[in-house]
Amino acid sequence: MLHIDIPTRADIEGLATSRDPISVSLYLPTNPIPAESDTSRIELKNLASAAIDQLRAAGAAKPQIEAVKEHLDDLVDDVAFWHYQSHSLAIFVTPDSVQTYRLPNVLTTAIEVSDRFYIKPLLRAVTFPQAAFVLALAQNSVRLIEISADSEPHVVDVPGLPENAADAVGLDSISGRQPEGRIQGSEGLKVRLRQYSRAIDRALRGVLTGYNLPLIIAGNEPLVSIYRSVNSYPNLAEKVIPGNAEDKSDADLAASARHILDDIYAAELAQLKDTMASRAAHGRAVTDLSDVARAATFGAVETLFVDIDQAVPGFVDDESGAITLDSSDDARNYGVVDEVLRRALLSSASIFAVRSGDMPGGGAVAASVRFPV
Repeated sequence: MLHIDIPTRADIEGLATSRDPISVSLYLPTNPIPAESDTSRIELKNLASAAIDQLRAAGAAKPQIEAVKEHLDDLVDDVAFWHYQSHSLAIFVTPDSVQTYRLPNVLTTAIEVSDRFYIKPLLRAVTFPQAAFVLALAQNSVRLIEISADSEPHVVDVPGLPENAADAVGLDSISGRQPEGRIQGSEGLKVRLRQYSRAIDRALRGVLTGYNLPLIIAGNEPLVSIYRSVNSYPNLAEKVIPGNAEDKSDADLAASARHILDDIYAAELAQLKDTMASRAAHGRAVTDLSDVARAATFGAVETLFVDIDQAVPGFVDDESGAITLDSSDDARNYGVVDEVLRRALLSSASIFAVRSGDMPGGGAVAASVRFPV
């Protein structure tokens, strides 16, 4: 079982604007199986030791170093904490505070000691959130299930949702010949299922209006196609979870839905890359790190892609956006890409943290811009 804390945009902006001369950011893979947690605890202990070494090399005051060490030692020794993990752990420490996020993505081990937090890998967890609705559809039952990355799937209370097809049409059964002889056989069954589907769609409108999450159908034909023909929700997924939805638990449906979400996000990413290519052809996209840093500094970035695994140590000038690169990472410099991300984030840009193979242009950053700078 995964135990997940997905940061909100407000959480990320809070981390992005935090400033402390001693800010330690750590990322490490973890295992949701409690019996396998010792490997992650040892990894954190090693990362903590490396962070302390960097602080000492930078001349940080001993009381502040000891405060950071105490926070990290407490996490290493907290047996209960390691029993409830996901696939990665992000830790943000200052002498006065510690924040942790358990993430569903498998992230690369990273350590950053600076005057600001390293948030780029954290964006991966929110770039394509594992959230959706599943409509478990059958003739004899229907339920709406909400799934998300940070909680167990649960059935949503939908006022007016019919209990089954017969309930929707006011009959004891939708099979067999009707007394008036007008609706019968397979054609009559389809008419009743269409009425059932319309009743479901009407009920869902009151719950789903305003949401932008995918709605994934679980069920068999012909009901799936009939429901699709009357559906009014704009984000109905093309792919379906096949089989009798009554035979599947909420957890089973959630697991199947997450595979469909992966395909949806892959298609969305491909479309975004096509849009970037089109804007580049019209002079409204940049891929050079210096150009993107300047655009982010002046609030010109509209959409930003960042490679979550590529580290570029250095500095970005507060006024001009000019970058100064360092040959190695230490406690004085910070991640240039992360600083570009922070500036774009605070100017309301859309951020997409992706793997290197998904980067437009193949560099560390790429951006579409609102205006040339």
